[in-house]
Amino acid sequence: MTSTDRPMMPPVRLPAEAELARAALAAPLFAHAAALARWAEAGTRVGAGGELYGEALAGAVERLGLTGEEAVEQAAEAWGIAVDAGLVEIEESGEEAMDDDDPADGVVTGGGAVGLLTQGSPGEVLDLWSAACEAVLADAALPDMSELADQLAEGGELDMDEFEWDLEGEADVLDGALTNLYLLTALESGGDPVPLPALAASLVVPEEMDEPTDEVLGEVSDVMMRLDEQFRLLEPIGLVDYQPVDESLVDEEGPLEDEGTDDEDISRYGLVRLTPLGMYAMRERMLDDGVHAPLVGELADKGADVLLDALPRYTDAAAQAEAEAWLTGTAPVDAARELLAAARGDDPRAPVRRLTCQQILSLAGPDAEPALRDVLDDRELGGLARVWLAEHGAADVPQPDEQMVLWLTVDTIAAQLGRPDLVELADLVEGLVAQHTGFFDRAWRIDHPAVGDVLEAMGRLHPDRAVAKQARKAAFKARSRS
Repeated sequence: MTSTDRPMMPPVRLPAEAELARAALAAPLFAHAAALARWAEAGTRVGAGGELYGEALAGAVERLGLTGEEAVEQAAEAWGIAVDAGLVEIEESGEEAMDDDDPADGVVTGGGAVGLLTQGSPGEVLDLWSAACEAVLADAALPDMSELADQLAEGGELDMDEFEWDLEGEADVLDGALTNLYLLTALESGGDPVPLPALAASLVVPEEMDEPTDEVLGEVSDVMMRLDEQFRLLEPIGLVDYQPVDESLVDEEGPLEDEGTDDEDISRYGLVRLTPLGMYAMRERMLDDGVHAPLVGELADKGADVLLDALPRYTDAAAQAEAEAWLTGTAPVDAARELLAAARGDDPRAPVRRLTCQQILSLAGPDAEPALRDVLDDRELGGLARVWLAEHGAADVPQPDEQMVLWLTVDTIAAQLGRPDLVELADLVEGLVAQHTGFFDRAWRIDHPAVGDVLEAMGRLHPDRAVAKQARKAAFKARSRS
């Protein structure tokens, strides 16, 4: 798979590894797992799956200071995470059980990676936390066992044929929800919590459906309730911040009651966001799956050609931050020369590179001026150089001739043709034609490889049918000339 074939996510900002490692150590479930790993003595007998039992489990509850009905379950879960993350090591005991009720099958050894939590690097701490996180994600994706528990509690016969086990489906829904949260955080450049109904709808409601049917709404409700259970499990490991669904909204049979979802009530239906640690975990999983998931700032040591190719796919805020990081530490005139050299070309991507170059150069200071003056006579770069010099108040900026103005206009429009939202471009086209009488009569003669495509697009975008017809005729002339 080539780099261009790989799926690509928007770039994200992440805290430094040291800060992420501190957050990992502070996650309640991981902190409990670490505490039990330090507490466990070599030779402690455990069950076949490495689980604590009897006096050892009671001791774990006491060590963590847990109380209440769920104390034993919480201690067992924390111990399981310690085992799954490799904080402790278990080996077969090689001893016979003392009696039939003794489930011992292994012992705790003196090994384990718990020492890395205090003596290891931030990256090693994050590796251990990631292993713990994967264990929690696997548990969260297990099927809902309530139906099975009800059958057993009622003393009925267990019919496994009727009990649906869809491990892959459960994991796909949870992974889809976490991926959507990652996307929303990256695209909005913030961490505002997402209402659970909106997140569930993004997984269920088809894009082409304007008004969801009752059946689809019922499915959204079911997904909401399943996500509610899963996010409750994920919060203690530090993956998400979660405000659960208000239990008063759920009737005895389970579906959500219809009490409205206005701004005042929406938080009662659940609010969730990925923590910075959660963003880190999701990015690592995507990288493992071959997804291109860039970080803001990782292009700082790359060439200008790489920068100009990548930034058009970034959000505005991320693109500016990346450009500022790239400019830092390089003399403005040298950075400008490298950018201008990389912006040249007559390939289909060249107009986008030049527009991106122009945007980055707007962040460069006045010391970049010599580089811009060097390209004043360049057919491809002379127009944008004049724009930069004028915007920075430079003196003695030569006036461009008509050919240069038209070439820059065509180049600028060509750079924006691939954007999904063409509203702003349509406004630009309409204003351009209104300001320049006879624009199409002159534009088709411009020696620009994209002039035919640009004129044809102007014909599609202009609201006046007569003007649109002129644009299409000009496009035909431009293509006939070549």
